[in-house]
Amino acid sequence: MSSSFVLYLLRRALWTLPTLLLVALLVFVLMRLIPGDPAQLILGDSGTAEQLADLRSQLGLDQPLVVQFGVWLSHMVRGDLGHSITTNEAVLPLLFERFQVSATIVLVAVAAAAAIAVPAGLFAAWKQNSLADTTIVAGATLFLSIPSFWLGLLLLLLFGLKLGWVPVVGYVAFSEDWRAALSYLLLPIVTLTLIEMGVLTRMARASAIETLRLEYVTHARAKGLSELRVLLRHVLPNAFAPTWTMIGLVLGNLLGGIAVLETVFTLPGLGRLLVDAIFARDYPVVQGCLLFTAIIYVVVNLVVDLFYPLFDPRVATS
Repeated sequence: MSSSFVLYLLRRALWTLPTLLLVALLVFVLMRLIPGDPAQLILGDSGTAEQLADLRSQLGLDQPLVVQFGVWLSHMVRGDLGHSITTNEAVLPLLFERFQVSATIVLVAVAAAAAIAVPAGLFAAWKQNSLADTTIVAGATLFLSIPSFWLGLLLLLLFGLKLGWVPVVGYVAFSEDWRAALSYLLLPIVTLTLIEMGVLTRMARASAIETLRLEYVTHARAKGLSELRVLLRHVLPNAFAPTWTMIGLVLGNLLGGIAVLETVFTLPGLGRLLVDAIFARDYPVVQGCLLFTAIIYVVVNLVVDLFYPLFDPRVATS
């Protein structure tokens, strides 16, 4: 590992610190702007004023906001995100447990979408303005335009209710029964694959069309190389860099933003945990989910930047 790469990695890592601090501050402030009192929600309508005051004191909600933020930030630095107000579970282990479900769906779906979209986009660019190109672009646009929750409901209706091939609700962990777990995750993965395939196909096609117009491609063809060799050796490596960036953005967004899909398929993922915690005014869980999502997004984009020079040598790490 060269010294320039190490310095580049350190610079990128240091730049993430103010970003995460700003995210933590915004999360804390926004949570306090949401109407509702967590202590009141826990006690219900039967709680007395004295009980409410005692519970707010136990939860630290009677302290000034600056003090609350300082306490939360100091605990967060030590890896302690607190305990859930509603269930009293430690937040950090709960996040890791729920994140495993979300990460399994997203990673498999994005990998499958990329494996299909990149060759399809490359082929569409090679056959530009032909029937094959029009068909691929139309299919990609169609999948891109369909809301993920609507497509998920259609797949549930067809393969779950009508055909009975897969279960409609519930979840089983891979550690318990991998076959059953796969049957529960199949439709969410297929849904995300189809949706993201549209985005990546259009990006891969646009990048490949731009690359095909460059002089070195014309020179490679003039040397008598076959079209397959030109596409795989000269076009694909240079056209893949923008698509790689899009894959990173898609991956980061999905890892923190599949709450709707997890709700449709009743999956105990990170997104659904966030939604449930918002309705319950569970401050520690909501703050932990949002901060964890921000960290994942930053790490994914950092990894994308670090691998970018492999696809585009013109990008230097110095």
